[in-house]
Amino acid sequence: MNWFDKLFDRGTRSVAHNSSRRSAITGVAKLLVGSAFVLPVLPFDRSAKAAEREAAKKAAHNDDTSCDYWRYCAIDGFLCTCCGGGINTCPPGTEPSAVAWIGTCRNPNDGKDYLISYNDCCGVTACGKCACNNNVGDRPGYRLGSHNDVNWCMAHGNSMYHCTVVAAVGIADGA
Repeated sequence: MNWFDKLFDRGTRSVAHNSSRRSAITGVAKLLVGSAFVLPVLPFDRSAKAAEREAAKKAAHNDDTSCDYWRYCAIDGFLCTCCGGGINTCPPGTEPSAVAWIGTCRNPNDGKDYLISYNDCCGVTACGKCACNNNVGDRPGYRLGSHNDVNWCMAHGNSMYHCTVVAAVGIADGA
């Protein structure tokens, strides 16, 4: 035998002596599992899904029964639009509280910031529908005019909270 054959003979015998069928199967399994993690990294065209998500997000920004509606950026409570009222009208049998909290929300349709007033509707038990807790710009409890975790019906004759309405007060000019 020449030196080349002896080299491969020795290498083959060494591999056969130090390994088994199980270790060969384990190696193949590792290769398959490893490739399963690499496969999702390959480029796929996901532009249709991205466009679909963007359209759904835009629709939610304009749906006043969704917590993602642009005016609800600082709301904490039940939406009156789901409880028999409107976006800025309390449901029958309730009255708006005398005090409110405020927030500044950006309208994605025109890119402007608006000053939003949030009023709790008081007088009957909690609605329990469309609960939202958005805290954009929320301030700690010692800044009550900007704090949304207070039962604002406490200033009303009947302190039972039902739902919350919103009103765009005006454009926030940042001055």
